[in-house]
Amino acid sequence: MALLQCNFVSETLEISASMNVIIPQGEKRRPLKTLYLLHGLSDDHTIWCRRTSIERYADAYGIAVVMPAVNRSFYADMAHGAKYWTFVSEELPRLARSFFPLSDRREDNFAAGLSMGGYGALKLGLSHPDRFAAVASLSGAVDVNRLVAEGFGGDIKNIVGDTNSVVGTSIDLFALAERVADQSGSPLLYQCCGTEDFLYEDNIRFRDHCRKLGLPLTYEEEPGDHEWGYWDLKIQKVLSWLPL
Repeated sequence: MALLQCNFVSETLEISASMNVIIPQGEKRRPLKTLYLLHGLSDDHTIWCRRTSIERYADAYGIAVVMPAVNRSFYADMAHGAKYWTFVSEELPRLARSFFPLSDRREDNFAAGLSMGGYGALKLGLSHPDRFAAVASLSGAVDVNRLVAEGFGGDIKNIVGDTNSVVGTSIDLFALAERVADQSGSPLLYQCCGTEDFLYEDNIRFRDHCRKLGLPLTYEEEPGDHEWGYWDLKIQKVLSWLPL
């Protein structure tokens, strides 16, 4: 495996942006199946490599892993900030495929993430079911409605602006799940959360919502908190779960 830090200019963000990329060596299985692996609120593009053995885990599956930096954006086109949703959903895949031998086929593309990144991965899959075969959320911040209602610091105001509700909007995972359920071809969904995690109740609500809609959801829970020991174990489960 090759681990590369890629610095490039993002026209969408109008800044120099960064991503870490894991690429299998050799000529086999190209173009490559690709996992877009997303970081949490307090992290950056280096965190998965620093806190887990993702390079070693990915090697066993011959899969490329793209890990972008999106700051504290919640993978949104921010009300007071940059267009990180446009960046991660449109510009990033296009640029990554121009730099590296990555497949553009739906069946070869996946997304996963932790906390804020779990939200981002589900948002990618539910917003673009034609582009992703499977998406996974680890301890995801899945209920943005609650975060807005409870005034989750300055971050939420920067993301959604001066509003008291985002119910039914394009950043509401519950609404996105309903729209996908009304169509055909939902990506496979994987969701896990530790029972001691502060986001556990949010995850239970989203799990029950997806089950009621009949979406193809695999849900797992066990004792665990919002921490890297748990995510290091669960990203291995995600890789074994992906339809590779």
